[in-house]
Amino acid sequence: MNESEQEELEKIKKECLAYFGQSPVWKKVLRGFREKYSSYGRFGGKVVLKNLKSQDIEELEGFFGKSFHGQKSVTVSAEKFRQALEVSRYKNMTPEWLLENFFEEPLLGKQEQKLLRQQEKERIWENFRKSYEGMPIETVEESLKNIVKDSENREVTEWERLLRLGAEMYNHLPYRQSEKLYLAVFAAMLTGNPHAFDNGTADGNFLYQIIQMDMESRSIKIEASEIFPAYKRQKSYLMAGIMLDDISNYAMLYQVQAVKKDGSIHQGMAGFAREQHIVQVPLAVISEWELLRCSQDEIYIVENPSVFAVLCGKEKEKNTRRAYMCMNGQPRLAGLMVLELLAKSGTKVYYAGDLDPEGILIAQKLSRYYKGEFHYWHMETEDYEKCKSEEVISPKRMKILERITDDRLKPVVERIKAYGTAGYQEMLMEETK
Repeated sequence: MNESEQEELEKIKKECLAYFGQSPVWKKVLRGFREKYSSYGRFGGKVVLKNLKSQDIEELEGFFGKSFHGQKSVTVSAEKFRQALEVSRYKNMTPEWLLENFFEEPLLGKQEQKLLRQQEKERIWENFRKSYEGMPIETVEESLKNIVKDSENREVTEWERLLRLGAEMYNHLPYRQSEKLYLAVFAAMLTGNPHAFDNGTADGNFLYQIIQMDMESRSIKIEASEIFPAYKRQKSYLMAGIMLDDISNYAMLYQVQAVKKDGSIHQGMAGFAREQHIVQVPLAVISEWELLRCSQDEIYIVENPSVFAVLCGKEKEKNTRRAYMCMNGQPRLAGLMVLELLAKSGTKVYYAGDLDPEGILIAQKLSRYYKGEFHYWHMETEDYEKCKSEEVISPKRMKILERITDDRLKPVVERIKAYGTAGYQEMLMEETK
């Protein structure tokens, strides 16, 4: 082929691509045949075109030299398409050439695609292993590979992204540097986006898998709690050095002594006890303690911060050393960890909560959770008589009382059902002594 003929051929090629690119109907036809090629490994099969417009019909009629008048659906076979192309101005262009150049990518059958995909994954995996040689992830890289399971509809680039993200998560878990970071700070550090690992997001769920993988490698096991379902997740993050923003990250204590993991007394807590001051302790500090001790091996826990403040004030006036804690409503991780540390020293717990459906359910949950001696405090029927309010409990809230199975609470539950109103701790200020 001389230079002139080559130039003419190149001109026809451009015209061919321009022709099939001028109408949306050809894109549908060619996309259909490309999908068929992927399945069969050859140019074959049929493409069904539906909901055709009059302009689409005209395009098809012009190319195939056949009337499709009045049809809303047309079936185009590979054989008919090849024949029409061979008698057109573009007879030197094969259907295979057209598909490759129209979509600007090579034609591959499924087996060829799988082979190339596997080869690409092997290349990525080898590069990944070299990149993280000598780092913490190296010891669990096969476990990471199992977590980042591949699927045909996942792009290889996404598979590689997850491998590398998982490695970065694992290598930089804050506990490795004896640090504790909020989840948003950790996310921003790795990705630049503080919300990248939020609960419910794909990468957030992935981080939890990485944390579980790390804990397994350290032989750390946290039992799931039926009483407080979120506990396992929250505690797992904390063991990795990550604090979640969606939980209360402190506990309010009075006259409580803390023993650190090295066996020494926490001087800060000792100082607050000497000064007879309330102390609000961050979760990060609580996680460094081994156990908690209280005078006479007992502590009085209340639900309401106002009641807590008044009780602690009375203790200071009397110059006595009774220990108190404020649970501050629904138990959070900080409060639950304090209970675990109190149980280690054999501390008896006396708990007082609001005498309404939610308050009584919290009390029952804490009683079941505590691994030691637990008593209800000012949660008897006579207490309810003194503190009942005019607030009527809705039928929906009353149904919560059906979940109360502790015999110690049943008498007050029956009294609440009879009156249908709530009782609050604040109205027992003079009684809680």
